[in-house]
Amino acid sequence: MTEFLFPDNTVLCNFAEVDSLDLLTSVLRGRGRWTEAVAYEARRSARVLPPLTSLVTGQEFGEPIEISADADVLRVERLRRAVFGGAEDEPLRHLGEAQTCHVIETWPELAGSWWISDDREALRYARFRGITTRETIDLVAMAVADGEIGPKDGHALMQRMASAGRHLRLPASAADLAR
Repeated sequence: MTEFLFPDNTVLCNFAEVDSLDLLTSVLRGRGRWTEAVAYEARRSARVLPPLTSLVTGQEFGEPIEISADADVLRVERLRRAVFGGAEDEPLRHLGEAQTCHVIETWPELAGSWWISDDREALRYARFRGITTRETIDLVAMAVADGEIGPKDGHALMQRMASAGRHLRLPASAADLAR
């Protein structure tokens, strides 16, 4: 069974902010996927972060996963509101998180897939539900382990993300990415 990797929009924006989507897609090795809500968020974010345009118009993540069965739509809405705090009058708020958790947790063909986010509360919930989670720091460490970027360059890249206002867990040093 293929395990897919589902980065959320914050992760996509982290890499777009420093014009490093090529590094992200390389680390994902063709296993990147997204739900329709995350793809929509990325399209909206591309207005502010133009490097995302190539991602949303390309095929790196395949077609967005559509959630259309009534039972799935209801479960996603319950998750969005009860778990992630989405409000009734803001139907798109936390929809990507809810869709991603739902498909990974309940669709057999996506069992074992990873959710990649830098949202602490969302990650806590996913881990509680048994979903494998990773963060931007883990993707950069994977790139270092694969020899796609050196530890110092990976550390500098993450520092640039943070300096640009991105909120992510940072390594204490370049050596932390090489472990």
